[in-house]
Amino acid sequence: MGTGGSDVSAYDAQQYATLASYAGDVVAICQALDLHDAVVVGHSIGAMIGLLAAVQAPQHFSKVVLLAATPHYLNEPAYHGGFERADLLALLDEMDRNYQSWATTFATLLIGPGQPASLGYELAGYFCQADPTIAKQFARIGFLADNRADLSRLHLPTLLLQCSEDVAVPEEVSAYMLAHLPQAQLVTLQTTGHCPHLSAPFEVVAALRAFIG
Repeated sequence: MGTGGSDVSAYDAQQYATLASYAGDVVAICQALDLHDAVVVGHSIGAMIGLLAAVQAPQHFSKVVLLAATPHYLNEPAYHGGFERADLLALLDEMDRNYQSWATTFATLLIGPGQPASLGYELAGYFCQADPTIAKQFARIGFLADNRADLSRLHLPTLLLQCSEDVAVPEEVSAYMLAHLPQAQLVTLQTTGHCPHLSAPFEVVAALRAFIG
């Protein structure tokens, strides 16, 4: 909802107040298409949506791929999520003040060091194509969500794809997920940043092929 060709007139802020609502859309698509043994691939906040969809309706899925995923972005006692709450709230406030400027700056951070500037522009373009009102609420929901308790509920083979120098998902997060997902394996990619499907697509595809078979 809010991206691509979705019908934004169907958006309701109260209905889409949690990531579980977005996961419900994924399940509804699976039901409409009568999908079985599907492999759900999710990136970043979308990875948690994919995980929640597989938890809600495991009968539709055979495997789960979580790309640069985190169940919780905030630092907590005995958990290193990568962000202090005040810093993350400041980031969200900047998104509210100037969405276009935020998109450019945040995209550059996410792409990571050593990557071509063109990738940052490409990612910023995707941000700007989204409906700003929906994107702002989605970001606030996603960045402040805590789905750590949901990890143990996923009983499907799961691939974690982690990059080095990911400003949004430190390596400690993937180690936490690996320890709490019942059937997970971790592949650390050679590329840097938060968006390996843009910066190293062939490496991502190779990992997907090896996992899916």
